[in-house]
Amino acid sequence: MTDTVPPMSAEAPRVDDSLLTYTHVIYALHALAVLVGLSTFHTIVGSFVWGLPSIIAVVMNYARRSATVGTFLESHFRWQIRTFWFALLWSVVIYAVCVPLMFVIIGIPMFYFGHVALGVWIAYRVARGWLALKDRRPMYV
Repeated sequence: MTDTVPPMSAEAPRVDDSLLTYTHVIYALHALAVLVGLSTFHTIVGSFVWGLPSIIAVVMNYARRSATVGTFLESHFRWQIRTFWFALLWSVVIYAVCVPLMFVIIGIPMFYFGHVALGVWIAYRVARGWLALKDRRPMYV
């Protein structure tokens, strides 16, 4: 499946370089949360959803979201915010479904594979978004 990206118009608003740097910092905080999850006893999901770097990043997203309206950075802010909230949602769903099923053993592998799949999805979203930002491309869902 290929993503179709509409061409950028010549009248696209100019993006402030400080806001572009700010967005890179937000991706760096999310990537730090992923690396902490990989390199410690935490999982990627646990570090991303409950770790301080990602929480700070989401607060930063909401703090400057209005400054990105009409620019390609608006799509990146939406991408980052959705990544965080969907990761939290799916983490809660995994816990709600798998923990009761652990009493009949099937919940243990479901819990493990659910967290691995969600961790891969989080790492993919952070990497894909940051690479698109590096190329100054908007994120289309």
